[in-house]
Amino acid sequence: METPTPTDWDSVLQFVADPLDFEPKATETAVLQTNGNLQVPTPPVCLILMVVFNCSRMPKLSNDGTPATEEPAEGTTLVSISTTFYPGAQINETTPDVVLLTSDSVFFYVHASALLGSSGNQFNSLLPADPGSCENQDCNAVLSIPEHSTVLNVLLHIIYDMSCIHYSPPFPTLVAAVNCLSTYGISPKLVCVPSTPTYTLLLSYAPLFPLELYALAASFDLYDLAVATSSHLLSFPLATITDEMAECIGPVYLKRLFFLHFGRSDALKRVLLPPPHPHAPTPWCDFNEQKKLTRAWALASAYLAWDARPGV
Repeated sequence: METPTPTDWDSVLQFVADPLDFEPKATETAVLQTNGNLQVPTPPVCLILMVVFNCSRMPKLSNDGTPATEEPAEGTTLVSISTTFYPGAQINETTPDVVLLTSDSVFFYVHASALLGSSGNQFNSLLPADPGSCENQDCNAVLSIPEHSTVLNVLLHIIYDMSCIHYSPPFPTLVAAVNCLSTYGISPKLVCVPSTPTYTLLLSYAPLFPLELYALAASFDLYDLAVATSSHLLSFPLATITDEMAECIGPVYLKRLFFLHFGRSDALKRVLLPPPHPHAPTPWCDFNEQKKLTRAWALASAYLAWDARPGV
């Protein structure tokens, strides 16, 4: 029996409710585990649909890496579909015509026009150059993507200019998504700009990961993001920067970071070191008293300027 195409799956999959009105139960809430620490609750990236029918009509999917914890009963197949990019999602005027399958077996229903409009290399040569040619070609075939579903989820939100803050993606996931933009022909300088949801989400991690975010911005020449992040590096000890991090930042932005520290130290010295301007002698403060104050000021300001560090 022939395997149905993705467009035929709408008549096969039995949604218990409209996906937009779906309220996941406590047991269906996704739990992200990072370095052994549980972060709950976060909205699930995908829904697991239990389909009861002749399994020979469905592609056999591995459960490795999916939120499933139990083996499905005989005669059922577990299919993981994105909670944002599913067949009936109203994110585009047209219906999805491309299906992406991640390394952990999660399906994403997207639009070839959206991917090609943002990509300069036909989405890593996975799509034809002309979106209209999908009418004559088998563009409904499932395209395997090596990225994890959490990374592809962020990547697709960037392409569609949508915010994914409700998923609370961890910082390493954001970094991985931005790093793979170039692989799919998308320029980070065009999509990670101020006023975009991606820029706002990245900047929200500046207080927690200032050096890592600065290095990410520097590696793609994201000047505005680097400038906004640099204010969180004023108290950072520059001597602790490793060779690997320095290589990632690059010579230009590393120089700017050093000169940010040196410049603020010099500015503090220019403000502190000049003594107060003398005034006309008075019975309570003559010329000799002003000389004493000038010497005391010079000693105190020199002490402060010598030990001063940016951010301290």
